[in-house]
Amino acid sequence: MLLVSLCVSSLSWAQVNQQKYAEYSGIADSLFKLKKYSEAADNYTTSFSYSDWKATPNHRYQAGAANAQAGRMDSAFFHVNRMIVRDLFEDTLDLIKDTYFTPMHTDVRWKSSLNTLKAKQEVREKEYDRPLITALKEIHHTDQLYRQQLDSIEKQFGRNSNEMKAHWKKIQKADKANLKVIRKIIDKRGWLGPNVIGQEGNMTLFLVIQHSDLKTQQKYLPMMRDAVQKGNADASELALLEDRVNIGIGQPQIYGSQIGRKDDGTYYVIALKDPDNVDKLRASVGLEPIAQYASYFGITWDLEQYKKEVPELIKFISK
Repeated sequence: MLLVSLCVSSLSWAQVNQQKYAEYSGIADSLFKLKKYSEAADNYTTSFSYSDWKATPNHRYQAGAANAQAGRMDSAFFHVNRMIVRDLFEDTLDLIKDTYFTPMHTDVRWKSSLNTLKAKQEVREKEYDRPLITALKEIHHTDQLYRQQLDSIEKQFGRNSNEMKAHWKKIQKADKANLKVIRKIIDKRGWLGPNVIGQEGNMTLFLVIQHSDLKTQQKYLPMMRDAVQKGNADASELALLEDRVNIGIGQPQIYGSQIGRKDDGTYYVIALKDPDNVDKLRASVGLEPIAQYASYFGITWDLEQYKKEVPELIKFISK
């Protein structure tokens, strides 16, 4: 499976034009969804030109896929090889099975890319704890399965329906069972890095703690901070946990990762501590600009208007 996430990036945003990157990558994302791959590829190229050719994993992946589908093999291999270098594919089969890249299979460069990926995979997997990876894969599945069904249940029965409430009980039951296992792992072996449990396994540790109660989040927050310093956890994921804990104790969030929902169903960015510098803070942990992130939820980011709303938004989390 290709491990891409909205929250993962290594961009040095201090040297890039964030607004232009967000503008053109946003256009490219929309075109990609419409399967207008040539136009999407053009806009990804324009977007990356404003970021010294750096990109978030999602955008790098979609740029590679768009170029492959458009028959632009030089660009497709450029992006795929960058993904391989950054270990965004955990398994050679993940790349082979991804139909977006099927047009690349007949190119003479394809075998070389696969060999590079396979060599990296063999080195990476020497320290793998296979039984634990298997166990974490199942936990990851149960953590995400019911959450992925929320939208369809809401559309079918309504946000406040009995069906939705029953589904949340399933999620809570699964979360409780998952947490019991994850606690034993972390308490006994510490916050294991991708070198031992793979990227998905490492992400699973974070997800289960992120979805736990406030007391548990507070307990493991210092451990995750230490793990980031040691390279065993992702700074962008830590930012999400920092924001969750802040909101849980009635304080504004730092990175703008947490989105609230009003009674009318519209989304909003939960109160920020420092709206003026939120993009700098997000950049420091590898998150894309707030305007782009907010757009995924149908939110149009207006800094000046948001600052006017902050006092009222703080009341919601201070209750």
